Amino acid sequence: MIRYKKYQVTGENSPLKGLWYARPVIEETFDIERLAKHMSNHNTPYSSGVIKGVLTDMVSCTKELILDGKNVKMDDLAIFSVGIVSKKGAKSAADFSLANNVKGLKLRARATGELSNAQINLEGQMKEASMYTVEGSSSGNTPGGGSGGDGGLDENPLG
Repeated sequence: MIRYKKYQVTGENSPLKGLWYARPVIEETFDIERLAKHMSNHNTPYSSGVIKGVLTDMVSCTKELILDGKNVKMDDLAIFSVGIVSKKGAKSAADFSLANNVKGLKLRARATGELSNAQINLEGQMKEASMYTVEGSSSGNTPGGGSGGDGGLDENPLG
């Protein structure tokens, strides 16, 4: 179940200012150790220590391959790759330089196989996480009310 809370875009310069959107509520994050323990409880003969070692090596090798310009596909999860963040375009190939036109690199992950966006939309179910105040009317007891402000986060709720 994907729990969500409603929030209102409050950024002064945002064309979306004043509009309300849903944001997923992430209740906890599993690190490699917790993931290994979780996996070891799924009818496997491997201990959480062995699984943690394999996962740690997988992360290390994935980083190495991505930094070598290769994509890493984990079936039914994602394809991991490097992306280039541009500052601005150059008027010609001769005018292009890394210093003037490239801001940096970023990690990209694209869903694949059983974890495609289409599959998540088919299988995922959403439920409001908790009740809270919306537009001045009390709908619950969450402290802080429901201005739903995003605290200035530069996130586009439209994707």
